[in-house]
Amino acid sequence: MPTLIRIEDGQCVEAESGFIHVADDEAIPTEHRSNLGGVILSLARFLTDGAALLDDGRSVGVRIEPAERVEDLAYDLPRIALIAPAFPKFRDGRAYSTAALLRERYGYRGEIRAVGDVAREQAYEMVRCGFTAFEPIDGSTPEQWARAAHIFRHVYQAAADDRPAAYVERSR
Repeated sequence: MPTLIRIEDGQCVEAESGFIHVADDEAIPTEHRSNLGGVILSLARFLTDGAALLDDGRSVGVRIEPAERVEDLAYDLPRIALIAPAFPKFRDGRAYSTAALLRERYGYRGEIRAVGDVAREQAYEMVRCGFTAFEPIDGSTPEQWARAAHIFRHVYQAAADDRPAAYVERSR
């Protein structure tokens, strides 16, 4: 299982996931419900199996690939525990847009977890777009991730992280 770094109370900490990724061709674990954590499903599998899992009391996460539409989840967002936008390659930034849409357009307050080709160099932009958890591939520690995520003291425009822009700070 990959390392999970989560932002909790403004700090980057290593955390237990509590979720397992379930491929489309794998069976969803059903052993004793009290021992079950959450599952992260593809969008396609969520659209077919998700309602039953949610109605059964399971914690469900949804993995969104870059070409998929987050709008397809709008109705179910209040019941979904986490959304996992995927970075198939370091240079593919469509997951940033997915996170920003979730936070700004749909008001999603749950966990947005970066999965795939996630490296520390992306930390600052990910936090600005609304990501709150990360599965880094580069072996980053929470301390390294925190330094990268807060590399700049000032920001110049509003974003999903709700940091005040520099001109607002100056006017105070």
